[in-house]
Amino acid sequence: MTETIYVLNGPNLNRLGTREPHIYGATTLAGIEALCRDAAGPHPIEFRQSNAESQLIEWIHEAIDRGAGGIVINAAGLTFSSVPIVDALKMFAGPVIELHITNIHRREAMYQNSLISKVATGIVMGLGADGYRVAVEALVRRLASTRAGS
Repeated sequence: MTETIYVLNGPNLNRLGTREPHIYGATTLAGIEALCRDAAGPHPIEFRQSNAESQLIEWIHEAIDRGAGGIVINAAGLTFSSVPIVDALKMFAGPVIELHITNIHRREAMYQNSLISKVATGIVMGLGADGYRVAVEALVRRLASTRAGS
């Protein structure tokens, strides 16, 4: 069985490509989705974006209930404030990759304390849109090594 990889995107990421391109680049969310699907190989991708914290939590619960292989999450601004997202991620048994388009440690102080980092398996940041490809490829390799070790 090929495990599904959830790629979850938080507030304002639907504006990528036009939102502060000098910070976030010119790649749209649709372009990022295509990168993720290419990187996933045989793994199905559930690629989603919401501006609502509660919807992101519901999708994490769905990933748990469906036995997803892994989660890549760019919670955007909720990274720094959402205890409920952290609590939901703590319930997920598989690997979680926290993703940031920018290097949050080079940003303003309010962007430097990720709550999600405390529960993430790994973190990819500062690679622009290409970070999504890196994160998905890392999950694919991790899933393959887990299967090989079973």
